[in-house]
Amino acid sequence: MMTRRIFLKNGSLALVSLGFAPAFIAQTAKAAETRRKVLVAVFQRGAVDGLNMVVPFGDPEYYRARPTIAIPLPGQKTAQEDGAVDLDGFFGLNPRMAALAPLFKRGDLAIVHACGSPDETRSHFDAQDYMESGTPGVKATRDGWLNRYLHNREHEEKSTPFRAVALAPQLPRSLQGVEPALAIGQLNQFGIRGGRATDMLSTSFEDEYAQIADSMLAPTGREAFDAVKMLKTTDPASYVPANGAEYPRSAFGEALKQIAILIKSDLGLEVAFTELGGWDTHVQEANRLPPLLDDFAKAIAAFRLDMGDQMADTVLVTMSEFGRAVQENGNRGTDHGHGNAMFVVGGTIRGGRVYGKWPGLAPAQRYENRDLAITTDFRDVFAEIVTKHLGAKDLSKIFPGYTYKQPVGFLA
Repeated sequence: MMTRRIFLKNGSLALVSLGFAPAFIAQTAKAAETRRKVLVAVFQRGAVDGLNMVVPFGDPEYYRARPTIAIPLPGQKTAQEDGAVDLDGFFGLNPRMAALAPLFKRGDLAIVHACGSPDETRSHFDAQDYMESGTPGVKATRDGWLNRYLHNREHEEKSTPFRAVALAPQLPRSLQGVEPALAIGQLNQFGIRGGRATDMLSTSFEDEYAQIADSMLAPTGREAFDAVKMLKTTDPASYVPANGAEYPRSAFGEALKQIAILIKSDLGLEVAFTELGGWDTHVQEANRLPPLLDDFAKAIAAFRLDMGDQMADTVLVTMSEFGRAVQENGNRGTDHGHGNAMFVVGGTIRGGRVYGKWPGLAPAQRYENRDLAITTDFRDVFAEIVTKHLGAKDLSKIFPGYTYKQPVGFLA
């Protein structure tokens, strides 16, 4: 019996809708001839240390607060760590993120620092929920901001079931809502490796599902099944990234590669989401953070290279629920904080700059005398992307209760 949620467990594919309607089974029409604008959202779950990711080496308080875990000045190094990669004379990238420095230098990467949620929580669960719902401090919000964007988007062309895709084990909070979205573990679990008998789209499965679709939801049920078969046009196993791009052999690198495949396959993708965890560095941050940043930076750099000219129609934005405390703790780590840094790549970007007003790291300048203060609301970043890149008109339907005063300025 078909319900409000169609879940195809065996293929790790979820067609999800919290409000059933004929539109839930989207049309399988080809994407419009004009290239779609795409948003790729990346969530760094666990609260990345933005101060050791985008290093304010020009602020002397940074080194006073972190005597053992601070990233050395550009041109200097310790036995454990190279110096920061200088960006503008004040900020530098963690040396393990050197792969992103060329993007910054040629204007393909913008950074927004001292950015985050105005809500004071230091709870991972609450902060992630607020960032993905787009309503800080409001726990009653039922849908995510990305889903609300999709719901209020004015379409000039027919959409496909691949309009919103999460390369994640389950549908993220930001994509939950009335608009259907896909949660995909791995593309190769869709049975798109040539239709072998062991695939999800084997003959027996196809016959069984087709009968259900025809009898209960025809003709839209058949269209849903045909939509799954659309993925047979793409074989991720034989995909060769363009321009010599080499993705890290990691879950995050694989996710970004598969997002690139979906965009290039012209399946109608508008919003993609992926995530990577492990950023909660309370203990021995100098050992735990570098490999995470290395993977993060190399995967994004590979995605940018692989996308080539298509990056002009794509924006990738990164986020994390909050930052870390300015002062290192007794375990050579950092505790839950407040302000953080976000990355924006692609589109009509005005890159090569670190945006946002720097509040300073002296104790009196910190939030509650301990954390990096926030001078840019994370919704300012999202709002600039959905208006200037995606063309949204009414932000009140996407970020209820929020007033978008002026652009941060990273998109033309």
